[in-house]
Amino acid sequence: MLKKEMQWNIGKKKIVFPMGRPLIMGIINITPDSFSDGGRYLNPQVAADRAFWMQDSGVDLIDLGAESTRPGAEPVSEKEEMTRLLPVLQRCRAKLTIPLSIDTYKSKVCQMAIDHGADIINDVSGGGWDPEILPVVARSSVGYILVHSRGMPKTMQKEAQYHDIVEEVFNELSVKLDRCLQAGIDKERIICDVGFGFAKDKTQNLILLRRLSRFHDLGRPLMIGVSRKSFLQAFAKRHGVDVEMMNIIAQTVAFWQGVEIWRVHDVATAVAARDLLEKIWKADCSL
Repeated sequence: MLKKEMQWNIGKKKIVFPMGRPLIMGIINITPDSFSDGGRYLNPQVAADRAFWMQDSGVDLIDLGAESTRPGAEPVSEKEEMTRLLPVLQRCRAKLTIPLSIDTYKSKVCQMAIDHGADIINDVSGGGWDPEILPVVARSSVGYILVHSRGMPKTMQKEAQYHDIVEEVFNELSVKLDRCLQAGIDKERIICDVGFGFAKDKTQNLILLRRLSRFHDLGRPLMIGVSRKSFLQAFAKRHGVDVEMMNIIAQTVAFWQGVEIWRVHDVATAVAARDLLEKIWKADCSL
């Protein structure tokens, strides 16, 4: 899909999204219960080393999360989230040169992350679970990822009731985007994410994937986080293949609809796919 090159302001940095090259955000979950890698990175040095490896492997951004927001997850306290996050954030900030995102919906955790050098706040609630998070972001200069969701993680799948999934998600994101602007967050600091898996069932996720181009009408860059989500796990299990194959197919579908960022667990596979797609886009046949 041909469209104009877009820009994202994150503090003193500006990310320009090159045509034909999706950016890759590597995920590191500092949690015991995340659906994909829970418990692997609870040790702060192990988590930081993973971030350094991701940077060396060619990712463009890194996203740290210290509370699982998967459907059905139990919430954790602000204190626990900060205790998990801070030592990793400090280690990463000392050495990383690529932008660092923090996955949180809590205003106090958000403020702590900003104070310790975070470049981006990735808010799965879209400002809906803690009313103070938008003012905290507005007072800073960090980038903001506005994610669509309904309900809270514990009960959100009960909210997966739509007449027209694409238009309802679009309209709800539009309302949340306006709310961000009213809170004082510059539009150029915001990107949008339709929130695959958050209050959506398997069929609804597939419909959103097929119609992602609709969301360019929000006027902001788009990010997707389909990596290892249950609707792709189900396809992989049915056909007896690795879920990473399904991830790459879904991310490529998004790429051809102009989505700017892939949020992924398996960065090596994503980097290889990105590099091949870039060559195809540029008609560069050298390998």
